[in-house]
Amino acid sequence: MVQLTRIYTKSGDKGKTSLGTGTRVLKSSVRIEAIGDVDEANASLGVARLYAAEDIDKLLFHIQNDLFDMGADLCVPANDQNMGKLRLQATQVTFLEEKIDFYNKTLPPLQSFVLPGGTSLSAFLHQTRAVVRRAERVVCRLNSEEVLNPVIIQYINRLSDLLFVLARSDNHQKEGDVLWVPGANR
Repeated sequence: MVQLTRIYTKSGDKGKTSLGTGTRVLKSSVRIEAIGDVDEANASLGVARLYAAEDIDKLLFHIQNDLFDMGADLCVPANDQNMGKLRLQATQVTFLEEKIDFYNKTLPPLQSFVLPGGTSLSAFLHQTRAVVRRAERVVCRLNSEEVLNPVIIQYINRLSDLLFVLARSDNHQKEGDVLWVPGANR
């Protein structure tokens, strides 16, 4: 278990931070940007949970823990020396796929693109989905520069899909999807 006794260390006051290996890197590095975007997605899920029924709240809590695993994976570069470190697993991706299939099976087929909105939960899930998509883009950029655990990209891709389906599911139970009407304001 992690134990934090001091919140400020002053070690980042010159624009650098430590990876899980102890290596110091610029806070503006792509790796730190990816970790930050994953952290922002996690925080956004925390807001969405305020509006979630118990079953969805439990699912989102599960995902928040997975996102911390992803942050731990990202903070330790993938190489032979670090193979024993905490890494996302394919089973975590499979879990998301099972949840996507479960919630999607009750939804009507889409006849248009969906606008973010509807219920409060749906709106926050769409907001989180957009943050997750940004995190995915940065993770992919990092992956083009360094070797990453490939499960990270798979997980984050499935997560945005699940958030979309969960947003649709909540809207379907209450108000219905908010659909894009092409050229509606011409």
